[in-house]
Amino acid sequence: MRVITGTARGRRLETLSGEDVRPTADRVKEAIFSILQFDIEGRHFLDLFAGSGQMGIEALSRGAAGAVFVDAADPSVQIVRKNLQACGFADRAQVFRADYASYLARTKERFDIAFLDPPYRAGLLPDALEKTAACMQPHGVILCEHPMERKGEAPLLPEEAGGFIKQRVYRYGKIAVSLYRKKADA
Repeated sequence: MRVITGTARGRRLETLSGEDVRPTADRVKEAIFSILQFDIEGRHFLDLFAGSGQMGIEALSRGAAGAVFVDAADPSVQIVRKNLQACGFADRAQVFRADYASYLARTKERFDIAFLDPPYRAGLLPDALEKTAACMQPHGVILCEHPMERKGEAPLLPEEAGGFIKQRVYRYGKIAVSLYRKKADA
């Protein structure tokens, strides 16, 4: 796993090993940042369920003003801190060891971009999306990585959450990324 472009381009990032760890594939990460390319510079990024921190670090490398990394697992928090230090971004980042719901309930921060990638099939994404929407700037963008919905399955994510509407679902093999933006009249 590496930083794709920007000031930390090519930097290798550490990740945890094991069955519970599922880093975003480089091709999916590259596609996500192509979608966001004009929205990153000077923005405040939330990497919820941060894991190794690769998404927030990529945003910082591409010019985000700051990033907040949240993960409930202490080993993940330690890896995020190590990766931030190695890339030289520790001064533009905050790292919290907390579950998503408690962090979002207490933060006063307002984010421009949020990336949500909870453990697949854990059922956390709809609630995390709703709670994240309350912490977004009016012009904000929320991206949710999730498995493709199976035929005949109920939709994983709602069409609307906290005034944000699902604008598009991008598909990458068995992975999907849902993009939400604020409703025009909200």
